[in-house]
Amino acid sequence: MKYVLLTLIGVAMMFNSNAQGKVLTMEDAVLGYHLYPKNLYVQWQGERNVLTSVRGNELVGQDAATGRETVLMTLAELNAALGTDLKGWPQFSWKDAGTLVVARQGKMYEIDVEKKAVAGTYTIARGAQNVTPSGYGLVAYTKGNNLYYTDANGNEFAVTADKDPNFVNGQTVSRNEFGIAGGIFWSPDGKKLGFYRKDESQVGTFPLLDITTRTGSLREIKYPMAGMKSEQVSLGIYDIASGKTVWADVTDFGREQYLTNIAWGPASDRVYIQVLDRDQKHMHLNEYCARTGAFVKTLLTEENEKYVEPLTPVVFLKWDDSKFIYRTNNRDGYFNLYLVSAADGKVLKRLTPVEADVELVGQDGRYVYYTSAEVSPVDNHLFRVDVKSGKKLQLTKAEGWHSVKMSADMAYFVDNYSSLRVPRVVNLAKNDGKVVKELLRAEDPTRDYNYGEITMGTVKSADGKYDNYYRLIKPMDFDASKKYPVILYVYGGPHSQMVRNTWQAELRRWEMYMAQHGYVVFVMDNRGTSNRGADFEKAIHGQCGQAEMADQMEGIKFLKSLPYVDAERIGVHGWSYGGFMTISLITNYPDVFKVAVAGGPVIDWKWYEVMYGERYMDSPHRNAAGYEKVSLINKAKDLKGKLLICQGAIDNVVVWEQSLSFIRECIKNNVQVDYFPYPCAEHNVMGKDRIHLMQKVTNYFEDYLK
Repeated sequence: MKYVLLTLIGVAMMFNSNAQGKVLTMEDAVLGYHLYPKNLYVQWQGERNVLTSVRGNELVGQDAATGRETVLMTLAELNAALGTDLKGWPQFSWKDAGTLVVARQGKMYEIDVEKKAVAGTYTIARGAQNVTPSGYGLVAYTKGNNLYYTDANGNEFAVTADKDPNFVNGQTVSRNEFGIAGGIFWSPDGKKLGFYRKDESQVGTFPLLDITTRTGSLREIKYPMAGMKSEQVSLGIYDIASGKTVWADVTDFGREQYLTNIAWGPASDRVYIQVLDRDQKHMHLNEYCARTGAFVKTLLTEENEKYVEPLTPVVFLKWDDSKFIYRTNNRDGYFNLYLVSAADGKVLKRLTPVEADVELVGQDGRYVYYTSAEVSPVDNHLFRVDVKSGKKLQLTKAEGWHSVKMSADMAYFVDNYSSLRVPRVVNLAKNDGKVVKELLRAEDPTRDYNYGEITMGTVKSADGKYDNYYRLIKPMDFDASKKYPVILYVYGGPHSQMVRNTWQAELRRWEMYMAQHGYVVFVMDNRGTSNRGADFEKAIHGQCGQAEMADQMEGIKFLKSLPYVDAERIGVHGWSYGGFMTISLITNYPDVFKVAVAGGPVIDWKWYEVMYGERYMDSPHRNAAGYEKVSLINKAKDLKGKLLICQGAIDNVVVWEQSLSFIRECIKNNVQVDYFPYPCAEHNVMGKDRIHLMQKVTNYFEDYLK
């Protein structure tokens, strides 16, 4: 087998290998925010090409063209306007070039920065959630399971009035799959309000135990498991003037269809929905009349024998509203951008004909701007493409992972990037890529710490088709003549990328903590993870864990080829999908993995939720053999090494039935296993509780692998 080091990074880089340097504490490893590189938080001043940031007690604006700096407002002036005594600047945003928006104590203030005075105040009801401003003086929000909005005079209006808790309005649906992140959609003119309505009356419940009450109590959550009844979603369109709601007439695939990626037409007269069937193999991009809710036409369709995964709404061209930009990976194998006629859905052009996943960033009167993995799957760069000619220009040049923030007119952008060697650089640049000014070059906050060597490289996937990227951390004060134990940290599931060309290669500080305690730590992205195209991602379909394990075992072969690796002392750790992978690996390869720690693990996909589970595993009724093959219930009897399972006892993502069922199966087979629940934790153990968790994980490896 050939193992190839990442050519764009070159030779391995050693970070702070001074033997006299500091060693991380567990608190450093978990909560050590001081070990992040310094960042610069800037915002564009509405439509003006002025960068704004807080400097001390002043809000400062810097003109992108001239570099001239102006104090826009002082903290004293803000306090005078609000009648407060704030000790520091609160979070803020810009409504437009002259209006600053600040939320405080149940109110949203619009502040005229020129007059240094409050221009508008909006009261948000106590207990309000999902607060969403219209941009035209109205603010929508949810209370309980209903949707409301308030005007500038503090008057509250109810959009819905459902008394049955099975009906939920204005909140996210489909458990945040398909790019869904909210349930409120203001029209561009602020005169209509789109919202999701979720009917969960057919969905089963799962009980969560609350031990903080005097005698303990159960809180039931709606949890649609794979193969069982799911939620039914509708889209309401509420007219502010009339106070009436119409419903989008969506009848494509029955009541359990998914309504995804809601978008408004520029004139606020049309709504666009990407409607997905429950099987997730067929999608219709439909147009609806915003006034009546009537179906107008289907513009595009997608189908795939494995799954279709719409993730982004359509975006109309700013200079030509007869066309929109559409993103899919179902046509050419990668998430690319397409120019589509709004009249008939005809695809006019593939705007980004590249074999790489892309993300739309913005547009002006000539160019579309996007970020892409076309340089390397572990690098992210900004490009622009001329819509007419198709001519493309790469705008960011330094190697690494670039995050960008464009000005409103796309004339400038802020480029915030890092790479393996570079903690962080923030530049101001023009839209042709020319750097105007370096705004920040961060120092290495870990320079005083004794860090082990971090390298990036690739290992061939088990099918030989792909280069899988890894990061490897050698032990502190590495001695090539010694043999070291290994910890494989794994996630491996969809919508993840653990290895990127960022500062210290996306390092989790606990990995370095373990390296400082004498371990080799290895992390690799396998088939099924993101940013590598549809075939790479869909390789896991119907048999989750199989291709992933095969790839991870290629990584293990690579590790075993290293003279300093002790092949008899290999451990594995992961959480969630990584917990599933961890138990899969130690039970399928009991002679390889000596110790494992799995957190919040999926044990059997029939107990996981419909939207995610049926996408990657299909329905339990159609793919019974696949579910049976990958179920870890069947593998409990094969456990030989030491396994610790940690689980949040009120986990509402991977419910307790999963890990407890595995424990029960171990008991049936007289197989010893260790278990540690976190009584008040949900899916992720957070805050100071996480220090306890990671110490527990560490102790387990120290006790049984060292």
